[in-house]
Amino acid sequence: MYAGIVKSAKAAWITLLLSLAVVIGLFALPAQENEASTVGGLDEAYQTTQVNDLLEEFPDAQESTALIVVSREDGEAMTDADQAAIADINAAAAELGAVGPPPQVPPIVSENKLVGLVPVTLQAAADDGDAVSAEVESLRGAISDAAPDGLTAQLTGGAAFTADLAGVFSGANFVLLTVTAGVVALLLLITYRSPWLWLVPLAVVATIEQAALKVVDLLAPVVGIDVDPSAVGITSVLVFGAATNYALLLIARYREELRIHESKYEAMGKALSRTREAIIASGGTVILALLVLLFTDTLSYRGLGFSAATGIVLAILSALFILPAALVLLGRKLFWPFVPKVGDAAREGKFWGKLGEATARAPKRIAGAAVVVLLAAGGLLFNVQIGLSENEQFTEKPQAVTAAETLAEGFPAGSSSPVIVLVNSDSADAVIEEVSALESVSGAEAASEHDGLTRIDIIDTYEPGTAESNEFIEELRSDLAANPEYGALVGGEAAERVDQLAANQHDLTLVVTSVIILVFLVLVVLLRSLVAPVLLVASVLLTFVASTGISWFLFVNVLGFPALDTLTLLYSFIFLVALGVDYNIFLTTRARENAMTKGTKEGMLSALRSTGGVITSAGILLAAVFAVLGVLPLVTLTQVGITVAIGVLLDTLVVRTVIVPALAFTLGEKFWWPSKPAGQGGTGGRHEAEPGNDSGPKRETAPAGAHRAN
Repeated sequence: MYAGIVKSAKAAWITLLLSLAVVIGLFALPAQENEASTVGGLDEAYQTTQVNDLLEEFPDAQESTALIVVSREDGEAMTDADQAAIADINAAAAELGAVGPPPQVPPIVSENKLVGLVPVTLQAAADDGDAVSAEVESLRGAISDAAPDGLTAQLTGGAAFTADLAGVFSGANFVLLTVTAGVVALLLLITYRSPWLWLVPLAVVATIEQAALKVVDLLAPVVGIDVDPSAVGITSVLVFGAATNYALLLIARYREELRIHESKYEAMGKALSRTREAIIASGGTVILALLVLLFTDTLSYRGLGFSAATGIVLAILSALFILPAALVLLGRKLFWPFVPKVGDAAREGKFWGKLGEATARAPKRIAGAAVVVLLAAGGLLFNVQIGLSENEQFTEKPQAVTAAETLAEGFPAGSSSPVIVLVNSDSADAVIEEVSALESVSGAEAASEHDGLTRIDIIDTYEPGTAESNEFIEELRSDLAANPEYGALVGGEAAERVDQLAANQHDLTLVVTSVIILVFLVLVVLLRSLVAPVLLVASVLLTFVASTGISWFLFVNVLGFPALDTLTLLYSFIFLVALGVDYNIFLTTRARENAMTKGTKEGMLSALRSTGGVITSAGILLAAVFAVLGVLPLVTLTQVGITVAIGVLLDTLVVRTVIVPALAFTLGEKFWWPSKPAGQGGTGGRHEAEPGNDSGPKRETAPAGAHRAN
């Protein structure tokens, strides 16, 4: 099937034209509405979600609220004139339709006179993110212009945070895509040392990445999954990285075959037949790992799982159909100035062969030393902190954060995001009295009522996301639950942080367990072995622990991050394990193929010579691509990008290069138990020259009448 698409120029052209028609057809379809916000929700089992669902029925459900925060530029207490000026600032907001207190109501000023506060209700509906963002920006301009010299007027609160988070991704995905494409282009150019060759995989990968996003845009609403902007960005990076990896593997094998076969069509047919299993297995492993996210409690995880899995499917198809057709049509000259000719000795592989031979001389000591180093790196996770507060989410503080920090100088830290409690209306007074008596509560009042339920807004003294805030929410829920007649549900931003931590713990346990089992089963089927899969899974887990430890050290001591975000561990795990297994699959499938005629030791050495260069290039490229996530001003994505980049480099340069070969050398044929590949012939019996192995089997000669297709 696969070889058929490159058996002739006609077949290759048909493949390319059909692929082009499909892509054009995709982009001709109208875009679908995606209701996802920039903030991921939680499963309906959590109180936060229940509260949000019930609030949608309240009369004020569609209201967007914000807080105008006024302070002196010099940090001193406001004068009477400063306080009077707050009314002018409120009037400027009112001219744009924002509803605040009437002019005769005096402004809210903190006891220390450092901060003035004006709550306002926006015209834009809360669920219309674009409208909220537009109104917030207009308001910010108006209140800033209305503030006299010496005063600063800023906007914070729910609507402001929504606008600023949306602003992070405004144009960010374009920047991310541009930087990613530039990094891939540069590394492909360095890898191939050809002015032309790098253009082909880059063009194919870039087209597939855009097609993948279009497919996600079309299908997500149909299957009822919301895909948020962060998932779109990660999907772009993942598709670029994975598709380029598959391209590197295929092109490397195609170049090998061009040194054996006169016909470019035969060479590509052989390359496809030898790489398709590894590409499908590695891509399938990533897809299965991503699909596990569909069963998590965090809705943003589900969106990422669907989006990224869709992208990997298209990446596999591009490597098996589109790229081979394009390469075979362009012929040998595409590799200029290093055009492969029949009978040429391989240029690559010597370094990796020597490294493998050095490892083979003392495999136990080398593997042991490498494992100890990685375990020591993992030991840096001692005292790791999990969970960032709202104000710690950004690498560059937007106005909503700076205004919230200013607000906290004069008002309780929870003023910008009150805790929301829904109770039976006949219990509202009792709940307000009980809650108001708590030492950490500075205010509690009934905000609205609907269908027998009353919304109570509680102002506490803790910043959402802090340990103190989390403890307060847990105690509040426990106290209210002791009176079932209240029917109390606790929501709001602070409660959502608590629920996110619980959901993340559930999701991390689910993902870790499921992904390990799935990866193991894929490797068992692929390698027909039980021993090798256990060792390979253990190696990628070791990589994850080590890379997370190193990253945590960098985050604390270099970048100044106070903690790992709740998303960081899960995202890093799933990408490192799934992608890390890719390189082990590329190596071990080639080693098993070679072991059929050469035995395990020589088969692994030959595999190292054959795949060492391409896997290292792929690893460096993938690490660089994930590091690009750091261009986005979100701490979470920066942490994920750095952790995955470090992990991929460790996997490529240490685990795959040293530890896995050393284990194979130590165990010998037991590495493949219960199968016995050595001496079985089969696929390993074909005649080909191994790169860097001049003593290999005699190369295949071209059949009579064969032509050199350039």
